[in-house]
Amino acid sequence: MIFLRSLLWVRITVIAFLISGCASNRALDHAVIAYDTTTANSISKQLLLNIARARHNQPMHFTAISNIAATYKFAVNVGIGGAVTGERGNLLVPLIGSSAEENPTVSISPMQGEEFTHRLLTPFNEQKLTLLLRQGYDVDSLLRLMGAELRLLEKESSKISVHNNRPSDSAGYTVFRQVVSHLSAIQDRHALHVEPLYFQRTWSVPAASVTPETFSTTYKDYSLTYIENQRAYLVSKRVNGRVMITNYDPSTLSNDERLKLHTEADEAPANDIFLDIRKGYIGGEYPLHGRLRLRSFHEILTFIGRGINEEPEFNVAPNPLTPPVTENPAHTLEIAETSQAPFGADLSVASHGFYYSVRDQAGYQWNKKAFSLLYQLFQLSVYAEEKSGPIITISK
Repeated sequence: MIFLRSLLWVRITVIAFLISGCASNRALDHAVIAYDTTTANSISKQLLLNIARARHNQPMHFTAISNIAATYKFAVNVGIGGAVTGERGNLLVPLIGSSAEENPTVSISPMQGEEFTHRLLTPFNEQKLTLLLRQGYDVDSLLRLMGAELRLLEKESSKISVHNNRPSDSAGYTVFRQVVSHLSAIQDRHALHVEPLYFQRTWSVPAASVTPETFSTTYKDYSLTYIENQRAYLVSKRVNGRVMITNYDPSTLSNDERLKLHTEADEAPANDIFLDIRKGYIGGEYPLHGRLRLRSFHEILTFIGRGINEEPEFNVAPNPLTPPVTENPAHTLEIAETSQAPFGADLSVASHGFYYSVRDQAGYQWNKKAFSLLYQLFQLSVYAEEKSGPIITISK
């Protein structure tokens, strides 16, 4: 009898541990998914909220979830008792009970100071545009969000014409949209190149100046070729230059041509992308030469917010020289402003007496894809330095 009771106790203990393990795994899986969903929704709603603030010309503000710490407490109660009913009142039965407790602590920090300047006010640079285009994003959606203005060289007059990506500049906005549509048509035919220029820089130095010490220090990253009749070394080094948008492979150009293009592009700030669409290649029926200037994230949100009412976008047909494009909607990202909560919307926020949501579409989901791209741009602007502002910790 004692042996049977011991065996029963062992079985009950094993079952209790199994129950505890299963409960903890389920709770952890649920918590991770729940926190991930909550964080993504929080960022998405803040984007919508700041678009609404921009629409009403109010200051923007972001608050980030910097840390989530959750403590879990699992308790299992195990015992043996007698049956209290029937003819088997003396029969031993197991008594098992369990409980789970979650104690999350969430730390949030307002975006301010250097972080606000870096993430919202600093224009995007050419490397981030290149990174996104290499991921397969549509060039038209990307440039309509990120592009601030287009500066084109008029070959006949050798003058620079400026075309703003703002509907209030009707003529400039029309040209900007037509150029972006043309780049999209080139991308659709797999002929758009967005790559940094590379070229060789070369110069000569007297052979006497190249000692074993300087060879291992000053010239260790260079290629040296000895020129016997000049008693000199020809020093060369490959240089990765500025990013260019072209309809040809820049590597097919001569080194002197690439160096000349880099010199021209290098005169512009880091948020300018050099544009060179040439005749004789796919898309060359509409040649272009100039620079495309990128916005800051603050400007992107302002552009979308003003597009709701103050500066609404309008339809622009592609240039007659451009082949047909599959998608060319009037709005870069259409945000719906309604007096009542939108029915069936995946995401919406209330602000200034209205509800704001991404406009639903039938067929090709341009708006949802553009909003997803906006989310990625916000993540690309993450500030790496340690936060210096206040961090708010909330225990639930």
